[in-house]
Amino acid sequence: MFFLAAKTIGVLIVPSNVLVILCLTGALLNLTRHRKLGIGLMLATASLLFFCSFSPIGRAMLLPLEQRFPPWAKTDREPTGIVVLGGVIDGVISAERGVVELNASADRLTAVASLALNYPKARIVFSGGTGQLFPAGRAEAELAARFLESFGISKDRITLEQQSRDTAENAHYTRTLIKSQPGERWLLITSAAHMPRAVGSFRRAGFDFEAYPVDWRTGGWSDLQQLSFSASDGLAATDQATREWIGLIAYWVAGRTSELFPAPNKSR
Repeated sequence: MFFLAAKTIGVLIVPSNVLVILCLTGALLNLTRHRKLGIGLMLATASLLFFCSFSPIGRAMLLPLEQRFPPWAKTDREPTGIVVLGGVIDGVISAERGVVELNASADRLTAVASLALNYPKARIVFSGGTGQLFPAGRAEAELAARFLESFGISKDRITLEQQSRDTAENAHYTRTLIKSQPGERWLLITSAAHMPRAVGSFRRAGFDFEAYPVDWRTGGWSDLQQLSFSASDGLAATDQATREWIGLIAYWVAGRTSELFPAPNKSR
């Protein structure tokens, strides 16, 4: 039920979709006796669209998320295993083109490939069934295994978790699948902006790990001094940040995360 609600409501709450709906509503009102209201709504929508597209508001919303967990610090102790979350492969295009087509979150898989080569004894777990409301194309986990094997990584090292549909299920099914033991060192890889919600979910599932954020979309606080010169980039940042913040709140309310805004473990 949570998955269905998240996917349906989630489509309606991202700023770009909200603004389109408001603009169309204003246009329709303009054809009725409420013309003044319609014009006012269209003007307000256009102003908000301009603000979200060209101001640094999207980056300002992303920065606290991406700054929450620092880049992973390498030590002499090798990791036992590496868990990477799905949402990185376009299954439909991959099936149509006969290739493994990565999306904008490609860093998740490329980071795993690099780590796997540097730590040849580490297990690799790809966690991701289908996050689509209406699944289509090849299973993401199968394509991920194909991608990693293309780097010469043995399939015997790769474990696929294919039941999960969202982050909380990533945590639950991965924890059940690998049954990590005390003293083991596991890395968790996902996008930097998504890491707080992922950390909360995995802690809630009782999984001990080290955060390995990738896929940064901001460079630092200096980004707030710069305007965006691409409307699509500005809107994309605003949409992504909105989804993550609302996701954090929804997970907290539903009891799917250990805390509202997870922070690094001070004991490490």
